[in-house]
This record gives sequence, C-alpha cells and structure tokens, in this order.
Amino acid sequence: MTDTQQPGDQAVTATDPTDAATGLPVDDVDWGVLRDAATAAMRRAYAPYSSFPVGAAALTDDGRIVSGCNIENASYGVTLCAECSLVSQLHMTGGGKLVAFTCVDGDGATLMPCGRCRQLLFEHSTEGMLLETLSGIRTIDEVLPDAFGPRTLATYQQEH
Repeated sequence: MTDTQQPGDQAVTATDPTDAATGLPVDDVDWGVLRDAATAAMRRAYAPYSSFPVGAAALTDDGRIVSGCNIENASYGVTLCAECSLVSQLHMTGGGKLVAFTCVDGDGATLMPCGRCRQLLFEHSTEGMLLETLSGIRTIDEVLPDAFGPRTLATYQQEH
C-alpha cells in the first residue's frame, strides 16, 4: 500500500504509457482505469456545503496515476477543486507532466474541468494531453485554445 492508498483501495499502475518522442500514449489510454482512480478519489472528497463530490485522475509521462478530490471550505473562495489536489499529488510523488486526464462527479459521470482548472492542467501537461470530456476525448489545446502558459513565456524569452 502506498502513502496515498487506504485499505480497500485498488493499486493502479500503467505500463509503457508514452512514446519517448511525443510524450503521448503509445496504446489507447485505459480510460476505465483512470475513471476508477477518479471515482476512488471522489469518495474522499470533502463537500459538506455543495454536496457535490468531485474526483480527478491523470496518467503521467512516467506511467504513474495521480488523483485528487475537491476540498470545500465555509469560505467558498478557499475551496480547492479536485484538479488542484491532483496537481499537488503530482508534485508530491515526483513531478512530471500529465498525458491523460479524467474527472467525475458523485455518480461517476464525466465532468468537464472549470476554466481555472483547465489553465492549471495546461500548466502541468504535455503538449496534446488528452482529456475525457462529455463530448469524447479531446486535447488540452481543444478545450483551452490559444492558452497562455509556460510555452508562451519560453517563446517570448527566446525572442527577447
């Protein structure tokens, strides 16, 4: 059992998930495994105010699966979305970049990340990260077109 697992959790691993040149999955992403990890995370959500638990899970460029859940606060603006928890776990367990992502509600149905979380995911994704959305699998660039992020800053700094 890992530091983030609790009794009854299913261990989730991935094998040879990425192409070395592109960072994208070699084989189709096992979305069922990611949804299971997101659902397990959702069960740990702290949502006493909205009663809307959310769980998220992502595959990293080194084959790990990271997950997170929403953590509400009586001061609503302090609430953390599941994606925030996921990115924290990404860095707490070794860093890297996200290559595939899914998010679920309390019934296990797919959710679309809010705009703030799309920006957060973009910051920590490989180019072309895949997201499971209500309308099918999309890339991060499709759900956050013309995004501003680290690549924008790197290009600017190279030109100046």
